[in-house]
Amino acid sequence: MSADMGILDTKRPDFDEILTKIAQYAVDYKINSSLAYETARYCLMDTIGCGLLALEFPACTKLLGPVVEGAEFRPLGAKIPGTSYQLEPERAAFNVGAMVRWLDFNDTWLAAEWGHPSDNLGAIWAVADYLSRKNIATGKKPLTVKDVLTAMIKAHEIQGVLALENSFNKVGLDHVLLVRIASTAVACAMLGGNFEEVRNAVSHAFIDGGALRTYRHAPNTGSRKSWAAGDASSRGVNLALKALSGEMGYPSALSASFWGFEDVKMKGQKLKLPQDFGSYVMENVLFKISFPAEFHAQTAVECALKLHDEVKNKLDSIEKIVITTQESGHRIINKVGPLANPADRDHCIQYMVAVPLVFGRLTADDYEDSIANDPRIDALRDKMEVQMDDRYTKEYLEADKRSIANAVQIFYKDGTKSEKVEIDYPIGHKRRRSEGIPVLIAKFERNISRKLSPKKCEKIKKICANQSELEAMPFNEFSDLFALN
Repeated sequence: MSADMGILDTKRPDFDEILTKIAQYAVDYKINSSLAYETARYCLMDTIGCGLLALEFPACTKLLGPVVEGAEFRPLGAKIPGTSYQLEPERAAFNVGAMVRWLDFNDTWLAAEWGHPSDNLGAIWAVADYLSRKNIATGKKPLTVKDVLTAMIKAHEIQGVLALENSFNKVGLDHVLLVRIASTAVACAMLGGNFEEVRNAVSHAFIDGGALRTYRHAPNTGSRKSWAAGDASSRGVNLALKALSGEMGYPSALSASFWGFEDVKMKGQKLKLPQDFGSYVMENVLFKISFPAEFHAQTAVECALKLHDEVKNKLDSIEKIVITTQESGHRIINKVGPLANPADRDHCIQYMVAVPLVFGRLTADDYEDSIANDPRIDALRDKMEVQMDDRYTKEYLEADKRSIANAVQIFYKDGTKSEKVEIDYPIGHKRRRSEGIPVLIAKFERNISRKLSPKKCEKIKKICANQSELEAMPFNEFSDLFALN
């Protein structure tokens, strides 16, 4: 401790306002938006579908299962989709959270901070399934799928509103700290926590600090970015359970001088809540429908696909390729030099443009070595220039737009050039919902068919197509449809 800090005042302060507002929302707020519930249904479908797809990748499956062999939790544990595992809720949250984030292929939220609110499904699924099975065993009613959709809406809102004007990435922190905060609040409320218990739990979530973004950026990019959210959601369950056991909270976890989150982690910046919690985030969430690619590059991939037919037979004739993007895209996915692994490649805008120019597609398999070793990809990357457009950056942050614009243009050695293909909104944006939802449903149906029997798939498709029928379904029965046991 520095000598000039003076005498510490031991008087217990009032709780920080943000902690209070998060707890009040998690416990008391009633969701009345039919749009939020409908969007949450699609989000649940897409998220679980992406988790099932991730099971095709050994780098993911090697991390799943109980914490040690044999430590399963039957018959009351949460079932892990696409597997025969049944686990206690904390470990189940890690499993589901790691699966659904592994391929970076479902929803996204972009503001001052970035992130994936569906990462909280790890905690929500685990707690809901555990509680449902426990309730049935003690003669009580299980949770319904609507309870899960409500929890998803609230977790999205907590994470997304905190991200609107608080840039954790600019102080070197990873966005999964918001998953831990939202998962803690919602899991504690689902487990029966009252206002005080939820607020205590959330204070612990902030006191945990934040993971560094080291694993998301060159030269250290690696697979931790695919399981970090599962780790954060499982920590949320852990902290919720501690609070429910009577563990005390910390009123000025954010604002304590020198020791609080704002002084230690935010370099003295005060956290902001620019709007009240409601259902805004779920209603406006961005879906990754067509490409498993970092979201700032989604429209760039669409642009490249439009140019594929023109360039596929004259790649050697290209002089340069100009990619125009927003400031955020320029800052986090503009990479030159060798790319070490799939986690490096799916956060490189040049790679994500080169693959569709060469092959006319971008799939999860296209980040593996078998594709990355094609010399044409790096040859095109070497010809790329990444520029920023002030309009793209401005409209990316405007609440009524939230665009994610990119443009791609090809310049040839003979002096000719392609059209400058520019796309402001990706297919997963709210402005393209009517176009995107049928594609999302088709993606979901493909993903479940990879792991589940035709009979189960037909039942899942039928129940997921009916909002009211799905909402009324006991959650344990819904979970059973995705399990292999």
